[in-house]
Amino acid sequence: MNLAVVLVSPKTPGNIGSAARAMLNMGAQDLRLVAPRCDPLDPQAVAMAVHAADLLRGARVYPTLREALADRDLSVGTSARLRADLPAPRHPAQVRPLVRAAAAPAVVFGPEETGLVNSDLEQCQVTVRVPTGEYASLNVAQAVLLVCYEFLQAQDELPEYRRKMATREEMEAMYGHLHETMRLIGYTDAVRARHTLRLWRAMLDRSLMSSAESRLFRGFLRQVEWKVRDAARRGAVGGQGEDPQP
Repeated sequence: MNLAVVLVSPKTPGNIGSAARAMLNMGAQDLRLVAPRCDPLDPQAVAMAVHAADLLRGARVYPTLREALADRDLSVGTSARLRADLPAPRHPAQVRPLVRAAAAPAVVFGPEETGLVNSDLEQCQVTVRVPTGEYASLNVAQAVLLVCYEFLQAQDELPEYRRKMATREEMEAMYGHLHETMRLIGYTDAVRARHTLRLWRAMLDRSLMSSAESRLFRGFLRQVEWKVRDAARRGAVGGQGEDPQP
């Protein structure tokens, strides 16, 4: 399985190095950093990585989370708390079959101080929470170790089927198209658009669409757009030459 571990805006070199070491312990090889606030090859990071220094040197850096997830077909966010308008986090073991069925999954971890913000979690199809005691705060490397263990090493039955799930890039393009269509037909407005789209995203992400299904959905949106514009054109043509109302 090609599991990518994505760290969003990591602040401390030692945490990046420790996360790389945790990945190597569990068999993950693809480290991605989004807008890091420190040098990922700082001597402290290399020292904390120990035997994972090569993995650390091979880490890819992206300016945005969207770009880091563009080639992934399943994105799993991490959160220690409930968020308004977003689905409740699941236990990692519940998500394990989905991860193992995916061709290119990713798991996303937030900054040390805040964790992932809502706009980050919106880009993930599902969210997990590592079960802990009363004190729920984990160091990012601890979280990487525990989640990667659940996804890569814990025993589980093989998934019953595999299919080509839509990449995050395909899903984001579909959501952009959905937003445009909503505005066109008057389903939402500038004030309510973000909240409305967030609810739609949560619902559609739970379906874990395949690439073919995302294309099918966009085909439906294109037909809706054509129908609205055709009706407007016919109305404009039909209105020409009519006598003005008194």
